[in-house]
Amino acid sequence: MDTGKKNKISFEDALENLEELIAHLETGEVPLSELLEKFEEGNKLLKVCSTRLKEAELKIELLKKEKGDWETENFDPDET
Repeated sequence: MDTGKKNKISFEDALENLEELIAHLETGEVPLSELLEKFEEGNKLLKVCSTRLKEAELKIELLKKEKGDWETENFDPDET
């Protein structure tokens, strides 16, 4: 897997690939010889997802500052 290529994929594509990889690993049918490779691929996809989320969060914060009239709240996922 080319790290540069993965950094250009969208959040949705990276998440979908990560979910597929996890589902494959959960079958227990991945040979040990491939396990480390799949784990590394999963870590790269997770990093892409995390980066995309941070970028979106920064863009939202910038938009809020530009508008000046928006209030920020801490998001608690347990309250949803």
